[in-house]
Order: sequence, then structure tokens, then C-alpha cells
Amino acid sequence: MRWRTGRQSQNVEDRRGQTPRFGRGVRVGGMSGLGLVVLLVIALLTGINPLALLEGMDGGSMVQPGPRTGASSAPPPASTDEPAQFASAILADTEDTWTKIFSAGGSRYEPPRLVLFDGATRSACGLGSAAMGPFYCPPDRRVYLDLAFFRQLERRFGAPGDFAQAYVIAHEVGHHVQNQLGVAERVHSLRTRVSEREANALSVRMELQADCLAGVWAYHAHKERNLLEPGDVEEGLRAAAAIGDDTLQRRTQGHVVPESWTHGSSEQRVRWFRRGMESGRLDDCDTFTMGRL
Repeated sequence: MRWRTGRQSQNVEDRRGQTPRFGRGVRVGGMSGLGLVVLLVIALLTGINPLALLEGMDGGSMVQPGPRTGASSAPPPASTDEPAQFASAILADTEDTWTKIFSAGGSRYEPPRLVLFDGATRSACGLGSAAMGPFYCPPDRRVYLDLAFFRQLERRFGAPGDFAQAYVIAHEVGHHVQNQLGVAERVHSLRTRVSEREANALSVRMELQADCLAGVWAYHAHKERNLLEPGDVEEGLRAAAAIGDDTLQRRTQGHVVPESWTHGSSEQRVRWFRRGMESGRLDDCDTFTMGRL
């Protein structure tokens, strides 16, 4: 990717090196890496939100709230290490793309903040852990990323490359786009009124739409700023395939349970990401009116 020629985003919070305290003074750093992995596997098998499991580790005490939405703060100093600069450059490019798309539709895009952290950090959604992977928190409009995930993406999931990493960031930004469009709120309301199986199906549609929105960003980033190089598309598609629910379930439990999926199969994730990359149109990412995903 030709990301070094782009600008750096001012919407990055670097919390790396900070160890958050929660509840009655319990440090997240006290939990072993194996414990976090076990919690993640339990979440995958049961469909329980990993945040809820992690919050319960402190004897039921509530996690301290994260920064309030809209709270003013001075931008943190720019990080000088390359992984952080890469994440900042990709975030900036998503800002340029979605600002233009929203403006063309007569609305204003309000970009999310990107929080870089090590191990664990606070969010308005509860405790964020590296074991969960990158995530987006709608209440505080922040994308949370432990940069160590990119090493896992390459070594554990077999999806190396800078565009594979950019896809991960763009997918989480896609959730922010959903939040700003009101999709997230509508789906959350629906999920509280249906069965667990139907709620999982709605979650799959949300995730596949975020994949498609990541593809829309990639389309415009390349068409307007020549961001992609030969081989980049293959890197992104490989990453989408590596984190499909069926692939992860085979890895963790040896068999596939489609009704428990929350993100979609590898085939679905690849197809919707490709759809966005080939179209570049927001309207082509409507996963909720499609009969077949």
C-alpha cells in the first residue's frame, strides 16, 4: 500500500503503556493471557458478549465508565513508531472517503476516534481486551485496537500484509458509519425483541455490511488516491476469509455451528468485502433487505 504519502489523522488516542484500574482496584494485567483466551473461546461458543464476561471478573462490580461522548480533549502527541503511523494514516484515509460520501448525500460525517492500547483499556462499552481483537464502541464512538493483533493476523491466521491490516481498521470504521446512519441503533433495538438465533442472524448482517463498507472505502482510496498496489486485494480477501465464523469454529472447537454465527462465514465475508471493493456504492451494502447473504 502507498500509505506513507497520505496524511496522519488527528483522531488517535495512544494509551499504550497504560494499565487501567477497574472496580475495587483490580488490575486487568493480573489476568493471564491463557485466561483471556479461555474467555474468548467461551464467548465464541455461547454467543455471550466477551465484554460482559470480562466485566464479571471483578465480582460483579461495574467497570468505571470510559470517556464521555463529545468530551473535549487536546489531540495526543503523534506516535512516531511505524505501526501507529500506519493505523493513523489508514484512519485519515477513511475520514477523507466517508466525508466525501456523506457530503454527496447531503449529510456530515463525524469521524471516530482510534484508541491504541496494550492488553486492556476502558471503553464506554466496558473492558476492552486484546484477546477480543479490534472492536468499535457505539456509545463513545471509538475504535479500539491493540496493534499486537496485526502480528496474530499474520502468524496465527495466515493473513499477512498491510492491506489485510487496513481492512481490519476499515471494517471497524464501517461500524461507526452504521452507527452514524442509525443502522446500529435499529439493529440493537430489534435484537432485544427476538430469539437468540434471530439476534445472531442480525449480528451477521451487521458484520457483513461492515465488511462491504470496508470495501467501499478501499474502492475510493484506490480510485481517488491510488492507495493499492499489486497483491493488496488478495491480502484483504485472505484476511476476510481467515476470520469467518466457520473457520474460527473449526479452529477452536473442531466443528461448525451456523446458528451461533455472529460475523458470517469466510465465504460471506469475502463476498461482501469484494462487493464493496468492486462497486464503491453505499447502496450496494444493504445486507438487511437481501434474502440470501
